[in-house]
Amino acid sequence: MDDPDTKLLVLIVLATGLAGTLWYFRDALFPAADEPAVMRPEPVVADVPAQKGPIHPLTPLRSPASFDGELVALPPLDDSDSYFLLALIDSFGPAVGRVLVNEALIDKFVATVDNLTRSHVAEKIRPVGRLPETFRVDAAGNNGQFYLSLDNYERYDLLVKLIARADLEVVAATYRRFYPLFQESYVRLGYPNGYFNDRVVEVIDHLLLTPAPDEPIRLARPHVLFEFADAELEALSSGQKLLIRMGGEHAARIKQVLRGLRTLITKSPESESIDPQP
Repeated sequence: MDDPDTKLLVLIVLATGLAGTLWYFRDALFPAADEPAVMRPEPVVADVPAQKGPIHPLTPLRSPASFDGELVALPPLDDSDSYFLLALIDSFGPAVGRVLVNEALIDKFVATVDNLTRSHVAEKIRPVGRLPETFRVDAAGNNGQFYLSLDNYERYDLLVKLIARADLEVVAATYRRFYPLFQESYVRLGYPNGYFNDRVVEVIDHLLLTPAPDEPIRLARPHVLFEFADAELEALSSGQKLLIRMGGEHAARIKQVLRGLRTLITKSPESESIDPQP
């Protein structure tokens, strides 16, 4: 310890430690002078009542008066494919079986509805299989511009025809009949406190806002897949872009069906034409 540099280093360490100690306990050792208290109003938090039930309650389907007997009990969700498919055939006709997948129909229907307001619907969750025809694009000369082919709309002819020709009263009754399974699937999807019918109405309202752009619609191909050249169109949800890809005439027919379906599934219980369960 006779080395003066060592002694100096020790003094620096001790001084630093003492300064740090004094700084740490500064409030206790050197109390600040009293400052006038400033009264600050408490922030006002608006009372937002928690949702205690569905916004659009859906009464379950009961046997119609014209039916002599009781409806067969619904099967378990995971065993409902064949039963649900038969009900869809009754609602839309035998041709509907040509466009649907053959497993997890209700789960895929629920997941697809929930994703229509988002940017993408994964193919593996779609209840409708691949369309038979390929996606069609028209090239405008050699200038690198592409347009959505008007012939492309034919790919959706069968699907739109099935939907547009269906009796909406029957479709709504089928929906109500299977609603307990839809709700179960929706809860299983990750919405334990949600109501599927509320989500359906929300998605319908979203789809009805789909714009009707002038045709033909210009496309861009930044990579492998085509996109809408208009940035506002490309920013739309997957459901809205699907309506646009169908073409203006098809989209208008689908919107008309959606409006009618929305009316039927948002009726108040007092106005239901089919007796609700007591």
